[in-house]
Amino acid sequence: MHLKVQRISTIAGDWLTPSRKSRVRIRFQILLNLFRTLSEIVRRSTGEPLTVANNTMTTLPHSIMDGDGRLPQARTRRRRGQVTGGGGCGSTPPLSPTRSTLAPVARVEPKLTKPAKPTKAQRTRAEAALLSELLADEIDFMDHPDFHKSGAEQRIYTKAPPVPRPTVSWYRPMMDDIGTTSPRRHDGVVLTAAQERVIFMQFNYARYRMNRIQKSLRGRTPGVEQARELLRWNSTATAYREQIAETNLALVLAMAKRVRLGEGEYADLIGEGNMALMRSVDKFDCGRGFKFSTYACRSILKAFSRHGIKVSKHKQRFPVEFDPALEQGDGVASIRAASERQDAAEVRDIVESNRADLTEIEREVVMHRFAFQGLDQGRTPTLAQVGSLIGLTKERVRQIQNQALAKIRMTLEGACAGARSANGHTSPIIAIN
Repeated sequence: MHLKVQRISTIAGDWLTPSRKSRVRIRFQILLNLFRTLSEIVRRSTGEPLTVANNTMTTLPHSIMDGDGRLPQARTRRRRGQVTGGGGCGSTPPLSPTRSTLAPVARVEPKLTKPAKPTKAQRTRAEAALLSELLADEIDFMDHPDFHKSGAEQRIYTKAPPVPRPTVSWYRPMMDDIGTTSPRRHDGVVLTAAQERVIFMQFNYARYRMNRIQKSLRGRTPGVEQARELLRWNSTATAYREQIAETNLALVLAMAKRVRLGEGEYADLIGEGNMALMRSVDKFDCGRGFKFSTYACRSILKAFSRHGIKVSKHKQRFPVEFDPALEQGDGVASIRAASERQDAAEVRDIVESNRADLTEIEREVVMHRFAFQGLDQGRTPTLAQVGSLIGLTKERVRQIQNQALAKIRMTLEGACAGARSANGHTSPIIAIN
């Protein structure tokens, strides 16, 4: 067998010229890439390796296949002069007269995949940026004597009574117009003084531990354990800060009800109030015995006052406000205005000439309702005013108006159809008749 392989190799070496060798090498590389692609498709769809079966039409050389029948994922070009037969370390096992085929590919239904989670490198970069931001400035907190006692962490977090979490599904400040409606009532959480003291102690203790870690570093880069500890306490403090702010969101709406500002400034007012609320959370000292709402309301009102002064100075500096009418071009607007005038004139002609076969009462209602006659022309009267003029109720005037408008609409549609017929756009039925 070894002599046969050597003889075939000799004959092939005499027949293959350098150019033929190059073409054969390129074709073999194309076939190898094709088998790799098919193997990857089979592996992804079925989760099984590409197997070698008997009694098929295609034969895969054992030098291309791995030992377990799988196509190699990464295989460099075979070294020139490497022999497929023979023994020794790293040698390829002898060829076997087997034939291979691709395993049947089963149809796999697409599955809904969850959003990709951030990789470890992305989390590391985000944590490094957060650490740099935390260590850039001094971490402040509201100190308390209980923080410096032994067992403070267990007493503040483990032995403290639970504080109910709020719900913010009711919070839609932009849907309430200031001055016209009161802030929306909600079934939120109202904390007692004892519950407020518990949650503020937990928030400030987390900030206190962060401050201790920052002072122990003295400007040096934190180690792994210090970085983890700092990030853990920062996560705890952020969670309690958000819980306190969400519990007291209604304070901003209640204080905004007392302030009178112009139109379009309600969103800015709510934004200033929310920022003042967050600053109040950071600066409130629960050890003085006051409730948080007493401190936060005054802070929110001061923020509203500063915002009002800033708005008044801006109006004094720029007395001309933005007028959207000045920004509109006269092209489309003029065409639209001309079309509206033409349509109004046509409707008025239909009503005055009574081409829609309106009854006397329908004609009178339309003439009064759309200011064609009677009251101040150009100002549309209400249904009640029209009813008082002709001696009918408001509901009866509305019914007569709808009947008259339906007749006028049919007349306009008939006029439009006649205009299209006059321009040559006739239907096949009309042409046959």
